[in-house]
Amino acid sequence: MDWNPAYTWLVLALLLSLGELMSGAMVLLALGIAAALTAAVTTLGLSLPWQILSMGIFTGILVPIGIWVIRPRFSPRGVAYGTTGTGVEKGNYYYTLRRDFDGATGIKINGDFYRLRVIDTGTTELPPDTSVIFQRFEGTTALVALPSSASNPLRDDTTLHKEP
Repeated sequence: MDWNPAYTWLVLALLLSLGELMSGAMVLLALGIAAALTAAVTTLGLSLPWQILSMGIFTGILVPIGIWVIRPRFSPRGVAYGTTGTGVEKGNYYYTLRRDFDGATGIKINGDFYRLRVIDTGTTELPPDTSVIFQRFEGTTALVALPSSASNPLRDDTTLHKEP
């Protein structure tokens, strides 16, 4: 059995598709499918420039389909896209907590601890179980605001996020 350029594209397709198991964004899967289709085109005897061009065309078609069509079908209902820090959490209420080893005050967002700073006062220390409103990140510091009864009289405690 002689080595064929199509085998190289198939190996690349396999590696990209396996890489998708760690990412979950459907981009690597789309690239893997594009590489497999390029392997099919390579069997027609096309030269390397045509192979690369076909990979680019397949990628340009399949990556948007993977992101906009396929990925939403695999995500849980009610989950906003984005990761911590992209603004998805803005306006959510959280309870403060103290970190065990250094006593730092912070909040947990999606299971990760972030030190906090109150926007108005610059305070970085608050009592545990203090309700705060997340605003944005500045580096790895969560900038929060203290809720006041005048600014949010109808606050519903079901929107508070408290993680162990």
